[in-house]
Amino acid sequence: MEIFADQPLRANAHLAIFSSSKVGNFVVVTPLLRGLKQKYPDCTLDFFGSEITVEFELHCPYIDWRFSLYSDRADFLDTLAAAVRQRQQQAGAYDLAINCDEFSEINLVMVTAIRPTYLAGAGLVPDFGRKLIDPKDPVQAMLQDCDWHSNAFLDRHRAMLKTNYISEIFCRIAYVETDFFRLEVPSRSPDFPVPDVLIHGTATRRAKQWPLHHWLTVIRWCQDQRLTVGLIGSCSERQRQLYYGDELEDQILTQTTAIDLRGRTSLTQLAGALQAAKLCVTIDAGPLHIAAAVGCPTVAIFGNSATGEGASPIRLWAPRQLHVKVALSQFSCRLCEEQQFKNRECLLPGHPCLEQVLPQQVIQHMQELLA
Repeated sequence: MEIFADQPLRANAHLAIFSSSKVGNFVVVTPLLRGLKQKYPDCTLDFFGSEITVEFELHCPYIDWRFSLYSDRADFLDTLAAAVRQRQQQAGAYDLAINCDEFSEINLVMVTAIRPTYLAGAGLVPDFGRKLIDPKDPVQAMLQDCDWHSNAFLDRHRAMLKTNYISEIFCRIAYVETDFFRLEVPSRSPDFPVPDVLIHGTATRRAKQWPLHHWLTVIRWCQDQRLTVGLIGSCSERQRQLYYGDELEDQILTQTTAIDLRGRTSLTQLAGALQAAKLCVTIDAGPLHIAAAVGCPTVAIFGNSATGEGASPIRLWAPRQLHVKVALSQFSCRLCEEQQFKNRECLLPGHPCLEQVLPQQVIQHMQELLA
């Protein structure tokens, strides 16, 4: 197994992509999937993803076969081993494996265990004792840099990167050239009338959530404009378990005329609903990337200042499409960045970074998009 440095692959190459369990991660990997099929048109592309994103994976035109690496099934190891053996029998040994989540322990192990000829992204040495690192390789030097979000990171790796955008980084790891900003997801129409404006306000990090009173201001403005509003996301039970959304969402639904659409769509139906909506207003979470992918005019609420400091790694994750307008904070803080964005809660009283993303700014962006 060698570190991939754009060596030529055999005809009908067998590729493996290792992703994560997050919806947003899948969406931003789609330029890489498209680019690989453009670069190796006769390749077979296997995708190791999750039960959460399985519907997107099954309907993605660039994926030839997929497996849920993130699963709690009791027979997981036996099923995984049998699936990999079968794929190698059908398409040959893996020529290239690409790891799109270097922080995932299972990705590090599995991307090594399938014994590809070449490895792109983070992996382990064959005995799994340590990371496979070549500091002279420019991609490996970039992977070892722990500060992907900063402008300094971009300056240090300017020979490889034009932006900090995560989709570009994934593509550069695999030496793929494509439109890094063009995201793609499959979609189909939902079985209900789509409201004019779809909103989403919860995340696994409460540090990214916008205050209730700001949401109420925006939704009441929509009501004054006779725009119907729908609340999207996972079902209420899952929201309480994973996304800390119970109080926020319950208050939105009891204090406004917003329609509760949580849990009423599959992923492709959610994409279809966003495609049909006039607007989406969302914090930094999975629906933001789906909305960006399907062309929905979107206001993205980030608790980051104009200089980039704040609640999210905005330079990595903010979509670059023209139909996405980013609402920024008037408050600048580096505490989340110093914690590598691993803190679930805001580290200051009053949550000033999101508090100072003013509803008037969001409404102005909405008016611009509606115009």
